[in-house]
Amino acid sequence: MLPDDLLRPEAWPEPRPAAVELLQTHVSWILRGDREVFKIKKPVRLGFLDFGTPALRRAACEAEVVLNARLSPDVYRGIVPIVSGPGGTLAIGAEGPGVDWAVRMRRLRDEDRADVRLAEGRLDARDVDVLAPLVASFHERCRVDAAVASRWASPQAVERNVRENFDQTRAFGADLVPPEVAAEAEQRQLAFVREHAELLRARLDGGRVRDGHGDLRLEHIYLEPDGVRIIDCIEFDPRYRVSDAAADVAFLAMDLAAHGRADLAERWLGRYARAADDYDLYAVEDFYAGYRAWVRGKVAALLAQDRGAPDAVRRQAARDARRLFLLARATTRAPLVRPTLVCVGGLIASGKSTIADALSSELSCPVVDADRTRKHLLGVAETRPLHDPMWSGAYDPRVTERVYEEILRRAEIVLRSGRSVVLDASFRSVTSRRRARELAARHRVSFRFVECAAPADVCRARLEQRARAPGPSDGRPAVFDDFAARFEAVSELPPSEHFRLDTTRPLDASRDEMRAHVTTWPRGLEG
Repeated sequence: MLPDDLLRPEAWPEPRPAAVELLQTHVSWILRGDREVFKIKKPVRLGFLDFGTPALRRAACEAEVVLNARLSPDVYRGIVPIVSGPGGTLAIGAEGPGVDWAVRMRRLRDEDRADVRLAEGRLDARDVDVLAPLVASFHERCRVDAAVASRWASPQAVERNVRENFDQTRAFGADLVPPEVAAEAEQRQLAFVREHAELLRARLDGGRVRDGHGDLRLEHIYLEPDGVRIIDCIEFDPRYRVSDAAADVAFLAMDLAAHGRADLAERWLGRYARAADDYDLYAVEDFYAGYRAWVRGKVAALLAQDRGAPDAVRRQAARDARRLFLLARATTRAPLVRPTLVCVGGLIASGKSTIADALSSELSCPVVDADRTRKHLLGVAETRPLHDPMWSGAYDPRVTERVYEEILRRAEIVLRSGRSVVLDASFRSVTSRRRARELAARHRVSFRFVECAAPADVCRARLEQRARAPGPSDGRPAVFDDFAARFEAVSELPPSEHFRLDTTRPLDASRDEMRAHVTTWPRGLEG
């Protein structure tokens, strides 16, 4: 129980607040003033953390400040002692013998928090598009050495975490965790680890393990006017923070889905995959989403059983726990929407990328594009120009063959996860289009080829404009005529699988036409 002393403004350092508000999690008391926040660890020992002594709580406070400085350096202001003053009254940051510790933080506005924005209809695709490259960049900076990665993220370590996660929920009543739900979720998660140990090992060996956030969910993300702050990473044990980056990504996707925005969850996955060049994450995404949902259900259940928490908080936590446990089971079930492989092709500057991105939004699925894939295969930055002579160097036919093999490989991983995928490439040859169609046939999914069309002078004008703002594409006016001459007319596909799209029209008109040819995300699943 938090001592009442600390709820008095007089117990705070200057500048003192007018009033103090108390919030609780299962492991912390959070004291909020009008400008600052003090976070105090509860003296609890749980199966996955130990805050049982002041020394352990101090170490956790220090770690919290250091680790969260990676994403919110201007929010965390250090740690301060809680001291016992005259008469035994407690104060924060005053003179006297220290009895405990608190993390000192700048107060962030509730209206900037992602879950609040979502509830009020103010979180949209643009926010997801800002967040994805930021988190991808964070993960790129947070690499760990092979020994650390293997210790915490080997297939054996992942299985241990799954087992303990379920073991720690067995004591909860059936009203929170129906036995059949727990049994099915546990069986599915353990089966995935055993059957896909080589996949988990390949991602470990491929450098996809990061010292990440560990608790990447909506209420920890603040979209402030001057940028994004992400707070409250896991500080008490690297075991729950060092993992496949896909586990962090899946956490936020799971949270968006749990809040009724599966469309934003899928957009988040696609935008992150593009920013991190990690479409292989789709092979493990649903597993990690289920695992994270069970973790969150467990945490909510612990709060629901905390007799020191207010009754209203406990009741809401119980509702959250039931919903999250059910979501953990549902993440491995059949997809709601039958997948489609959509190839968007055409001449250079015919509008392919614009149309591909629009289709991605309509289908709530990722785009795999040839331009970025080529740059990643060659180990160069996306915006670095590669102006080799036509059909040589970076655009040698052998390199292009590798690019198409890779975009089809990535597409196959997405399709195996039960999702649609959009491929953005010229598809100038009959062979390239046939291979894509064969991929769709192997996976028994729908196939559509969208041929973007625009007059040659429009394409040249677009290329001139593009040259002033370099991006992933290396198309330029000097190569347009030669490329156009080598484009093989689309005559091999039936009308049910192929349509031409005039990209000189407004984008909304193109969207309407695409909806007539491609089954898009059902209206209503986004709310």
